[in-house]
Amino acid sequence: MSRQQTVSHPLCARLYAKQSQTAESRGLADQRRRMLAGLAGEVVEIGAGNGLNFAHYPQAVTLVHAFEPDPYLRGLAARVADDAAVPVKVGDAVAEDLPLEDASVDAAVASLVLCSVRDPGRAIAELHRAVRPGGEVRFNEHVVSQHSLRKALQRTADATVWPTISGGCHLGRHTEAALVAGGFRIERVERFEFSVSALDPMKTHILGTARRL
Repeated sequence: MSRQQTVSHPLCARLYAKQSQTAESRGLADQRRRMLAGLAGEVVEIGAGNGLNFAHYPQAVTLVHAFEPDPYLRGLAARVADDAAVPVKVGDAVAEDLPLEDASVDAAVASLVLCSVRDPGRAIAELHRAVRPGGEVRFNEHVVSQHSLRKALQRTADATVWPTISGGCHLGRHTEAALVAGGFRIERVERFEFSVSALDPMKTHILGTARRL
């Protein structure tokens, strides 16, 4: 995959940025804080969006390589990075092709991004390549529902209109299983229901830590 690959969803990016503050007040800010607590060293964050994780990185983090392929969101993230409490370098890259050396970072962060990457298996393989053996992946992702009716509705939406109208998002991905298949051991996971806005469908989320084997 070429690093020249572009990702641009102008309408969805602007809607995401607009609703993000509402989502933070509904509990997403606390999720970010819990997801990132205790991180240290050099970190890669994929799909950094408009940079709302940056304020929650602990002081022990020495550098964040934050990649966001959408130009509008990347511009917002770059401005937020200037005021972050830890050093943040914002760059243009898709999760499936990271411009990092093998085993070059201590940890990775995937926050509401693996639902929308084009190839989640490849994105997880890139995290496995970039994170040192024994390093962490911190994640907060919405995943396939455990309820049969909701799962069926997710499958139908993902096969029809939902990815088109939501910037590539898929409602029913098996992200926890994909992390395990990609060479990570799940060490901690919280499972809960969350909606980023009144217009957003309620989704099952997983938040936790996986260890690179």
